[in-house]
Amino acid sequence: MQIDLSHATLEVLSGVPVGFTLGLIGGGGSILAVPLMVYLVGVKDPHVAIGTSALAVAVNALTGLIQHARSGTVQWRCAAVFASCGVVGALCGAWLGKAMDGQSLLLLFAFLMIAVGIMMLRDHHESGHEDTSYTQKNIVKIASFGAGTGLLSGFFGIGGGFLIVPGLMASTHMPIINAVSTSLVAVAAFGISTAVSYVLSGYIDWGLAAFFILGGVIGTYSGSHCARVLCKKDGRLTTIFASIIFIVAGYIIWRGVHTL
Repeated sequence: MQIDLSHATLEVLSGVPVGFTLGLIGGGGSILAVPLMVYLVGVKDPHVAIGTSALAVAVNALTGLIQHARSGTVQWRCAAVFASCGVVGALCGAWLGKAMDGQSLLLLFAFLMIAVGIMMLRDHHESGHEDTSYTQKNIVKIASFGAGTGLLSGFFGIGGGFLIVPGLMASTHMPIINAVSTSLVAVAAFGISTAVSYVLSGYIDWGLAAFFILGGVIGTYSGSHCARVLCKKDGRLTTIFASIIFIVAGYIIWRGVHTL
């Protein structure tokens, strides 16, 4: 009984950083969840880890979305257009990605992340417009960025949130706190789409998902609060977002080089 309790505690604790990252920067959940499930919790089947993490990330994204919605920072109409087009793009991207070597995909994704991080730091002085919403002038741009982001997310298989926030900022010029909040709609949509396919294939550990989600709820609450505080400090949240991107990209490249 003690061993089960210890393992359950480990599962809850593993969910905390996933939820915190989602609440803070609107992404990074999947790229943290899968390694934590495999290497820390000890999930043997990678398919179970991917499916369970997709479910947990989707639920935690919805939890974070509720926290941000209470602050009034979610741009719902932009989210609806971006997420719906992103789901279509993700399905196409996943089909294309299966034709490439997995390690090559990871390395390409890492370099893409570095480029995104550099662009965000270059433009971090731009505060954006808080009243941003879609109009007849930018709805096509939002839809295009949504489809493109979804395509890349599905193609690389991980890291959708890292691309959604910059995509929202580039297509609407909204502040990063609004992009973080709004991105959670797309993160949840992508996660649910992935989770459903794994549920149908029987690749979900429901017990693990429950404990992981519990830890994630704690993390998303803390991360959302930190995001609201940091957004009031000029460029701080953008710098943190870009720094996390560089760290994850560096780790992916390091793992890629050592597996060659």
